[in-house]
Amino acid sequence: MPIRNIAVGRPEDAYHPDALKAGLAEFISTLIFVFAGEGSGMAFNKLTDDGATTPAGLVAAALAHAFGLFVAVSVAANISGGHVNPAVTFGAFVGGNISLLRGILYWIAQLLGSTVACLLLKFATNGQTTSAFALSSGVGVWNAFVFEIVMTFGLVYTVYATAVDPKRGSVGTIAPIAIGFIVGANILAGGAFDGASMNPAVSFGPALVSWSWENHWVYWAGPLVGGGLAGLVYEFFFINNSGHEPLPGGEYA
Repeated sequence: MPIRNIAVGRPEDAYHPDALKAGLAEFISTLIFVFAGEGSGMAFNKLTDDGATTPAGLVAAALAHAFGLFVAVSVAANISGGHVNPAVTFGAFVGGNISLLRGILYWIAQLLGSTVACLLLKFATNGQTTSAFALSSGVGVWNAFVFEIVMTFGLVYTVYATAVDPKRGSVGTIAPIAIGFIVGANILAGGAFDGASMNPAVSFGPALVSWSWENHWVYWAGPLVGGGLAGLVYEFFFINNSGHEPLPGGEYA
């Protein structure tokens, strides 16, 4: 049972050199991802003089996030497991694949990475706004909540199937690109409605730097519920008691 594998962890999970290296890897990867993803949106606003989002703009955002996440996961996979997302970390935690203390370290690193990326973008663009995620006209908070749950469920389920499952075999080599693809596809599906975050860190950085918190809870609650459900479902039905195999990243994962 996944619940039995949930652990607070040892103090070393937060300060051991390997843990700190993993946290640094999460910080850098999240910075890379958010800089590319948020930066693509800012570039679109620059080119269109802050015009309305177009189908071409949505496709560009999907590609930027897919490519950026593919790289971000790839470069951190052998150090931290390449979470790059508090919802992925939470899904790994409820599935018993990471300790609470290591998960908190990852969360801090991810949120800092996103914030620094947005600060760098604001400086590099000479003060251009880092737009926070927002609901489109006619979309209610509960509509967005369901969107975020379903999209993040698909993302974390993909992470489990390609990167966590001990039986993944050679499919593990395509994990980063599969994870990038599902994020890109979900942006095409949900981007026009609520921005398709699927990642509390991606939402947090722009909100903090622009100080815009309207409906921000949706971009935390939805992804965490979806990620947690995916972790429980995959662990219970497909991994179950086949044995615990920590995510890559060292002895203290």
